[in-house]
Amino acid sequence: MKVILLKDVKKVGKKDDIVEVSDGYANNYLIKNKLAVLYTKRSKEVLDIAIDKRNQDEATKIAGFREIEKQLANKILTFKVKTGAQDKVFGKISTKQIAEELKKMGFNIDKKSIMLTHDIDTLGMHEVGISLHKEVEFKIRVNVSK
Repeated sequence: MKVILLKDVKKVGKKDDIVEVSDGYANNYLIKNKLAVLYTKRSKEVLDIAIDKRNQDEATKIAGFREIEKQLANKILTFKVKTGAQDKVFGKISTKQIAEELKKMGFNIDKKSIMLTHDIDTLGMHEVGISLHKEVEFKIRVNVSK
């Protein structure tokens, strides 16, 4: 029996896959637990429409992220920090502080999207990676001064 999976099912397939399974397994487990629906022309049309809509939404989201990337391309975030002897910085700049500074500039970027390759605990320019989506990753510059 052919079914369309509504959710990922271990050892059977991923969501939206069309798979061939035994009649008993389909009726007594997959369909009963709302993990799948019977494959028909109509269910295939509904699946195609849902996949198209999901792809359009994803493309719109990526376009928005690319716009944010363009706007942040030449920006430099500046942080004033206290320093001790020999210009040693007290503490370090965190992803939370970078996210707050971006929010002040009008960009609502989650701190989990900010990737630090090293601690920002020295004066000068540093590059910080931002990953808004698996297809939209870029770097911004952070200036730490006293």
